[in-house]
Amino acid sequence: MKSFDDLKLSEPLSRAIHELGFATPTPIQAQALPLLLADKTDFIGMAGTGTGKTAAFGIPLIEHVDPSLKKVQALVLCPTRELALQVTGQINLLGKHKGVRAIPVYGGADFGPQQQGLREGVPIVVGTPGRLLDHIDRRALTLESIKTLVLDESDEMISMGFREDLEKILAAVPRDRSHVWLFSATMSGDVRRVADTYLRNPQQVKVQAAMLPAAIEQLYFTVRESDKPEILCKIVEAADDFYGLVFCQTKQLVADLTEFLQGRGVKVDCLHGDKSQDDRERTMRAFREKKVTLLICTDVASRGLDVKELTHVINYSVPRDLETYVHRVGRTARSGKHGTAISFMIPTHRHLISRLEHWTKTKMREGKVPTRKDIAAKKVNKLLERFKSQEHFAKAVEVLGPDWILATDEMPLGEILGRFIAMLSPELFEERAKEKPFVQPHSPKPAPPHGPHHGSHHGGPRGQKDHKGHFKPYTKTHNKPNRGQGR
Repeated sequence: MKSFDDLKLSEPLSRAIHELGFATPTPIQAQALPLLLADKTDFIGMAGTGTGKTAAFGIPLIEHVDPSLKKVQALVLCPTRELALQVTGQINLLGKHKGVRAIPVYGGADFGPQQQGLREGVPIVVGTPGRLLDHIDRRALTLESIKTLVLDESDEMISMGFREDLEKILAAVPRDRSHVWLFSATMSGDVRRVADTYLRNPQQVKVQAAMLPAAIEQLYFTVRESDKPEILCKIVEAADDFYGLVFCQTKQLVADLTEFLQGRGVKVDCLHGDKSQDDRERTMRAFREKKVTLLICTDVASRGLDVKELTHVINYSVPRDLETYVHRVGRTARSGKHGTAISFMIPTHRHLISRLEHWTKTKMREGKVPTRKDIAAKKVNKLLERFKSQEHFAKAVEVLGPDWILATDEMPLGEILGRFIAMLSPELFEERAKEKPFVQPHSPKPAPPHGPHHGSHHGGPRGQKDHKGHFKPYTKTHNKPNRGQGR
């Protein structure tokens, strides 16, 4: 399969594909589409984020459903509300000329509008497992007409604690006349058990994980945990038009770091699992409009984010697995543009550098922390552009009184310019007062009795002090998500 025309799709769907600019199928699309369009089969597709999975299952779903039936015929399960919204959007674009519509169903939003959409009998429903189960329990969503159940990012759903909900939905779907399509970036033991239990003679396709674009510059900074916030500030201030993501290990660290940066005047906001859906949508709107230029988030909260033109991705807490690392830093340097991926390494984690280099088949370069002088020079250069572009300076000269002439008469030109720059940007040159510690330790208490989560990230001065006075982060228990949250 070299083009979508080879598939002999219906004219309305083919027209939508061309309007979206789809020309050459991605590897997962080229392998999966002929199978899913031709046969009624269970299916396993091994492919990571950003490989074109949505079209790989969305196109055959649209061809298989009957929009005149006014019943739900396909169910797509996603780990997060953001991904559910993204999948819904693409299915609606692909299905618009066939009259095929999808609706998103996720936690953190009112039941009413979702129930109204379900009553209208849309052919495709996309949602998070917890909220879908809620609608099934309320009998707002019935499954007797389901032809296809799609499990998107199955490994993420299971790692987030949705396995029980997932299996309840799988058990409720009438398997005598339906098929299951399972997509996953990895085949963990839990994913394999779900596949072995619920899928029948599935056809399988595996696509190699995409390597990082060549336009990504990968840097690492060897830092002490307590120095991370200040170094992050310097990197942001020294960058040309910084627009990026910072990934942290925990929700608490995300909130603390956001508060710290806001206090430093950075245009920053955050995403984590405790934010309401309305707050998340406001945050994302501000970020896309660049009213906020730095977004701090956890991996879970960032699933489904699709933001173009990011200049930086910063691993404040470094992941220990390749999939997470590639998923994070692959968000920059898209469409051939340059991007910078930065990882903060505490001295005891320097061994991760060689591991990441081995995984990505690329070399990481050690970064140099910008000095206050470096930052001041950058900002002064920006002032020069503003200085040269002033159009009304002649009118300003007309209103200068004799006091100005007298005050500057014997000053060298350099002193005059220096005084104006220092007046316009005093924060660049004033001695900064000693700041409070980034995070105050809580009253000493034992860490929760729970071992590190598989693929956990490390970083963040949250918790107790050790015998040398360094912060030791608490390890949080990874509980099953609240069904109403639908994260």
